[in-house]
Amino acid sequence: MAVLTGARRRIVAFGRRALGLDVPADHTIAVLHTDEKEVPGLDHVELRQLDRIRLLGATGTVLMAIAALGIGAQPVHQNPVSGVRVLGIFARAHTGSLAMCMVGSAIVVLAWLLLGRFAIGSLGGSPRHRVSRSQLDRTLLLWILPLSVAPPLFSNDVYSYLAQSEIAGRGIDPYSEGPVAGLGIDNVLTNNVPTIWRDTPAPYGPLFLWVGRGIAELTGENIIAGVWAHRALALAGVALIVWALPRLSVRCGVAPVSALWLGACNPLVLFHLVGGVHNDALMLGLMLAGLEFCLRAIEDSPIFDARTYALLIGGVVTITLSSTIKFTSIIALGFVGMALARRWGAGPWSVLRAALLLALVAGVTTVAISAVSGLGFGWLYTLNTASAVRSWMSLPTALGVITGFGGVLLGLGDHTTALLSITRPIAALGAAFIALRMLVATNTGRLHPVGALGVALGAIVLLFPVVQPWYLLWAIVPLAAWATRPAFRGPAVVVPAIVSVIAMPRGAEFEVFQIVGAAVAGVIVVVLFVVLTKNRLPWRRTGVSAPSQPANAYGVTS
Repeated sequence: MAVLTGARRRIVAFGRRALGLDVPADHTIAVLHTDEKEVPGLDHVELRQLDRIRLLGATGTVLMAIAALGIGAQPVHQNPVSGVRVLGIFARAHTGSLAMCMVGSAIVVLAWLLLGRFAIGSLGGSPRHRVSRSQLDRTLLLWILPLSVAPPLFSNDVYSYLAQSEIAGRGIDPYSEGPVAGLGIDNVLTNNVPTIWRDTPAPYGPLFLWVGRGIAELTGENIIAGVWAHRALALAGVALIVWALPRLSVRCGVAPVSALWLGACNPLVLFHLVGGVHNDALMLGLMLAGLEFCLRAIEDSPIFDARTYALLIGGVVTITLSSTIKFTSIIALGFVGMALARRWGAGPWSVLRAALLLALVAGVTTVAISAVSGLGFGWLYTLNTASAVRSWMSLPTALGVITGFGGVLLGLGDHTTALLSITRPIAALGAAFIALRMLVATNTGRLHPVGALGVALGAIVLLFPVVQPWYLLWAIVPLAAWATRPAFRGPAVVVPAIVSVIAMPRGAEFEVFQIVGAAVAGVIVVVLFVVLTKNRLPWRRTGVSAPSQPANAYGVTS
């Protein structure tokens, strides 16, 4: 009996320690954060350099926009530049257009890195002088404008949005019928959908397709008008990110321009949310805005009165709306609930009260959207649609595919599918455990809810069955408001920079010789440019970034 009691105690102690209940601090995660200090604005020399950096990034996005006329994700039908003498030349010079797009992408990434000298200084220090919020906003706007009017880049998903919205507009259930069954194989919208998704039902939530149905009613089968309307939604999402991110960063003791540089000026945002017209922009924007509303109620209100509850419920509704675009963002409610429970005492009863309140509001909101839109709850059964793709950026998928390929080489047969059925559930359990640990860390006060949410989303993204380049923003954007240490900023800078320059403008529809030739030309052009501007742009850190003098922090972390 004593042996069993001792074993039970050891198991309980191990479980509590694994969840972070019996540790004084979460050292492995807390290393990602330190409060940033206020520093002066740029001097006259740095202002001239900022103007050059701003022009450099704008030149890159203009090159990408021009190249997109030939090698972007152009529509199969209703291509406005097809046959046009001057503009149509880019479609006939694929290798040259691809090289132009690669050069533009690399230039934007370099401009972003140079801008970081005036936002975060270096990965492990602070800038001597920091760019102001208005200067950063104008830079971001200048870089976004060319991509806002360019054809879609890096993805054909917007054409799936148009087809699925048209299906909903015809009164057909988009969660049971794909474009071929819903619209017909000869429909102009169907023909623009990638072959892999033509028989696939919609994986998006009812709010997105409800809005899309309204767009379909306005634009009909006019593809260009439909693309413009969906890009307006993406830009609205980016605007929400720009609004919410600085406010969340101040709560975490991080400079607003540091958070905006990493979370909004990020090339992945420019290339994939704006250029690629992905609905992740609206999902992230609503999630962050809702999180800010909830934290205003939880952290800023001295008492819980009617106004505080209204602000809290409004934030929960906003986060729930984001989950009816893409369901992943619903996890943010867990961290809001833990922060609320901590405000109420952090005990089990407080957690239960918070969970019941948030579940009630989220449930009512979801049911209302699903019912009023007329789309029902079929979207809950199509959330796993994207897992049909084997993504090299997904750790469990890459492990399963590599192991399966090794089996083929050894003559054991192709067991990739069987291996994926093992690696993906194990990865899901790992992501769930990390998310649970972050929830506990929020409830005990060791981590700010913004940081804990970012870490949890990072685990989910890395261990997700399918990872697209823009999925990385699910973690990067919230973590940009909290994580400041090199352990995070290093990977958060290097990975987007690499992914941004290796993504093809419209997938893999190029011959190998075209990719190699364009890449070689792009490398030569970029290297020559760096050499020629070594004295005009701050390529070297000296004089640009240095440890700042002790100053007041931007905010207080919990």
